[in-house]
Amino acid sequence: MAKILNVSNLGKSYSSGSKKLSVLEDITFSIEKGDTFSIVGPSGSGKTTLLGLCAGLDRADTGSIELCGTDLGALSEDERALLRSREVGFVFQNFQLLPTLTALENVVVPLELQGDKKASQIGIQLLEKVGLANRLHHYPSQLSGGEQQRVAVARAFSNQPSILFADEPTGNLDAETGEKIIRLLFDLNMDTGTTLVIVTHDMELAEMTQHQMRLKGGKIVVAQNTPLL
Repeated sequence: MAKILNVSNLGKSYSSGSKKLSVLEDITFSIEKGDTFSIVGPSGSGKTTLLGLCAGLDRADTGSIELCGTDLGALSEDERALLRSREVGFVFQNFQLLPTLTALENVVVPLELQGDKKASQIGIQLLEKVGLANRLHHYPSQLSGGEQQRVAVARAFSNQPSILFADEPTGNLDAETGEKIIRLLFDLNMDTGTTLVIVTHDMELAEMTQHQMRLKGGKIVVAQNTPLL
């Protein structure tokens, strides 16, 4: 299988006053196209920072990241944004929906920015797929947390991404609703072949993915393909 993400000797640190705080150190792993992969670890272990680097939202200090066959380090800010718009989907813990737009409008924003004339049609189909056919014209404030996350999932799949990054996708949801969202993500992964990368502290969720990696203190302590004990 082709590798969709290759991370090699990745390091990232931030300045905190006069001190340098190391967030990630010597991270190396790869993910194959179509796989489901989880990154787990306690708060402060570097999970979200790693996700942002892999998606090209930030630059690493050391090492390299190859996403969809492209070296992110060789790209400008605009080129990375273009790659994300074509290849990447995101689902966040806090939904990140635009409050002044309806569910349908939130889903079609990425498509309209690309000038897709079928944006509305695609948006309706996606919202039907996530069980929100009767909520197309509701605003986020009129939707439950679970419904808002379903809108976010539909939006994430709107550009038919090669890879989807989900950062604590069930973090703000009750257990039952969270379970439905996860099932939805895995079903869409199966239907579309989109690679799914989930950052989570939920061990049960992590064990649902084909491969897992555990971080602690910015380092890998359990490598991929190794059962989490």
